[in-house]
Amino acid sequence: MLEKNFDPKTAEPRLYAAWEASGAFAPTSDPAAEPFSIVIPPPNVTGSLHIGHALNNTLQDVLTRFERMRGKAALWLPGTDHAGIATQMVVERQLAEAGNRSRRDMGREEFVAKVWEWKAESGGTITNQLRRLGASCDWSRERFTLDEGLSAAVRKVFVTLHKQKLIYRDKRLVNWDPHFQTAISDIEVEQREVEGAYYHFAYPLEDGSGEVVVATTRPETMLGDTAVAVNAKDPRYAHLIGRAVRLPIVNRPIPIIADDYADPEKGSGAVKITPAHDFNDYQVGKRNNLPLINIFDPQARINENAPKEYLGLDRFAARKKVVAEFEALGLLREIEKTRHAVPHGDRSGVVIEPYLTDQWYVDAKTLAQPAIKAVEEGRTVLEPKNWEKTYFEWMRNIEPWCVSRQLWWGHRIPAWYGPDGKIFVEETEEAAKAAAREHYGHDEPLRQDEDVLDTWFSSGLWPFSTLGWPDKTADLERFYPTHTLVTGFDIIFYWVARMMMLGIHFTGEVPFKRVFFNALVRDAKGAKMSKSKGNVMDPLELVDSYGADALRFTLTAMSGQARDIKLSTQRIEGYRNFGTKLWNATRFTQMNGCARAEGFDPAKVTGVLNRWIVGETARAAQTVTAALEGCGFDEATNGLYRFIWNTYCDWYVELAKPLLNGADEAAKAETQATAAWVLDVILKLLHPVMPYITEELWNQTADLGAPRAEGMLITAQWPVLPSSLIDAAADAEIGLVIASVSEGRSVRAELNVPPSAKPALLVVEATPAQRQVFETNAAVIAQTLRISEVRFEEAIPEGAIPFVVDGATLALPVAQFIDLAAERARLAKEIATHASDIAHVNKKLGNPAFVANAKEEVVEENRERLAESEAAKAKLEGALSRLEAAG
Repeated sequence: MLEKNFDPKTAEPRLYAAWEASGAFAPTSDPAAEPFSIVIPPPNVTGSLHIGHALNNTLQDVLTRFERMRGKAALWLPGTDHAGIATQMVVERQLAEAGNRSRRDMGREEFVAKVWEWKAESGGTITNQLRRLGASCDWSRERFTLDEGLSAAVRKVFVTLHKQKLIYRDKRLVNWDPHFQTAISDIEVEQREVEGAYYHFAYPLEDGSGEVVVATTRPETMLGDTAVAVNAKDPRYAHLIGRAVRLPIVNRPIPIIADDYADPEKGSGAVKITPAHDFNDYQVGKRNNLPLINIFDPQARINENAPKEYLGLDRFAARKKVVAEFEALGLLREIEKTRHAVPHGDRSGVVIEPYLTDQWYVDAKTLAQPAIKAVEEGRTVLEPKNWEKTYFEWMRNIEPWCVSRQLWWGHRIPAWYGPDGKIFVEETEEAAKAAAREHYGHDEPLRQDEDVLDTWFSSGLWPFSTLGWPDKTADLERFYPTHTLVTGFDIIFYWVARMMMLGIHFTGEVPFKRVFFNALVRDAKGAKMSKSKGNVMDPLELVDSYGADALRFTLTAMSGQARDIKLSTQRIEGYRNFGTKLWNATRFTQMNGCARAEGFDPAKVTGVLNRWIVGETARAAQTVTAALEGCGFDEATNGLYRFIWNTYCDWYVELAKPLLNGADEAAKAETQATAAWVLDVILKLLHPVMPYITEELWNQTADLGAPRAEGMLITAQWPVLPSSLIDAAADAEIGLVIASVSEGRSVRAELNVPPSAKPALLVVEATPAQRQVFETNAAVIAQTLRISEVRFEEAIPEGAIPFVVDGATLALPVAQFIDLAAERARLAKEIATHASDIAHVNKKLGNPAFVANAKEEVVEENRERLAESEAAKAKLEGALSRLEAAG
């Protein structure tokens, strides 16, 4: 017999260990099995599980468990990313806290060894946390972006692209982090609102005939200005185009140029152009052949390209000095206070500088073309489909991809420099030396490039490098292309697009057939979670409090294709109660002798209630299967919830009690076998979403009949039930019983009829077939609706509340149990309260200023409140209408 309650704390580790030990996480070796593969979006090796990871990995696990049960060779391949800048920062911070030498004091080799040491001790945190969530990854195939196999793949890809002239070295503008002294990607740049100012500077015309006023939030960059841009259509400046201003402080002439970047409607209409320190200015500089003057060193201090009195100054000290000098020269026209977004390094927290530097670049434009075509042709499908527009816009306007980073932890660029600067790009140092020997005619000392590759470069190879490429492995042959990628839409550019480009280029095939972009998880009010707001929800704490199953079901049920998830502990608690409901229903079936019957055939049951539940089970199996096939996670889980809670636990179990307790032994035996069969199907359908409680119930009910030939639930066969099991006559009969009881209960609740009161249920108008249903099921209706009897009447008596079910007119005579006048007054008062609330919220939402200025979550909260009030008011009005009809 089942324990009274399911205890996740003891069951989850026990069950997970049993799954892993059984080898269930590995794909079946059956060569006839259809492959289904997912590669995990590799979390940073420094990371710990956050709620976004919990959502993303739950959805992957649901798909993997589902396809595994369908008999496919299901591979969910796990791994972690070496996360160059994040990992280097963690180790440097630890060294600093311990009072040890800095990275530069230690030297590259010793420091990298220290990082590997840290990785061995602490790098498995997040993978262990994924196990707690129930992730059924094949841990035997776990990969790391810096392991030897993946490193070999990275070197081969780099060298191949270089030989194909698709990787090259160039001097361009990058996001530069002065703290780490490295280029960083856009995703590592965080825009922060700060207090700042627009400084309006006057640049005198070179001939002394006037001035042009420009505005900037970064005065220090004017030391590198190489032009002033105006719009050719701006009448204020048309006559100045082609002339020059003398750049104050620097004292050099710079041209006034015409460029559409200058907007006559913004500021003075004239824009200072600093091509080496602004991305927009860089484009202007390219169009107009302007010189690029870099005024910063790698630590964002002023370099030798500025006047000597600025040499070595920190950029912010230089800003103050520039402003003071303009004021002293009488050229400071205004300081306009403002709040504006300033880019910061998400790891370092310092202001990022657009910085002109030599880096390695990938010709993304060329690589993007086949990747665009693959989505256009449907070889890779993006879901939800609206993300296609984002993908196409970015890919069609793609810029060269900077892949070098000035770090020590990562894949070191396989390029060696000869004494004259000649570059030899090869997979090994020996190959580079051989190439140099051939070039020079003798051996020359070579120096390897100090830089490492952007982590997105190695993770861009993830779908095929993890399967063994460039070797032609059995896994690569069997599981590539992978089937589905589940990821966040925020990395569509950084990861998805790059996997598409590199996967197609190096394998000739798309890396995945489908990409599902999961939503963002927000707090209960719809606000984005952040530590500063104090609204972050730790998934491990939620697992501790409610169990992994409850969290998984919540995330899956709320992951609709076009909306963010508003996560609340109340929802998680509600879904924990759902698990408890199933547990209790299973205990009930155990106590009533419900056990699997050998040779049970659901198509041969004869009792109307059992025919009905068999059909409902078939419908549920079809709904859940179709939903999971199409990544309709919310549709699948909501279908499961309705079927398990409402159909099985509430109605079937309730309606089966008279049969289980009755004298008809044949009906009892059939009901016991049917209940057990349905429960087995339920456990299978629910397992991908709530694996722990279902596996426990599967195991705990194994002794009720024949031993489970299918073994553990994780590898049991997915139920495939035909539509022929659906019985229209049983549906109609049991449907009428359920609808009558449900509506009768609603009437009782709406009118505050005491639970102890037992009025009769009057059948006033009904077809002969309906009358037969009421006669046949009178006893069960009386028991479930808590009425004295089912009685047939010609008319509705005074004091009886009428209601209609499937065209039949029914009534509950309740006048003797409640004060009709008092109830009418109560309902009218509640309706008025809701009407007032509706008017108040409508006024708010009808105010454009409120909708435009209020936080998104506040507007949404008001919309939900309005919908709830309108629904409640409509329900109360229906109850009042019934009362008035009762006289």
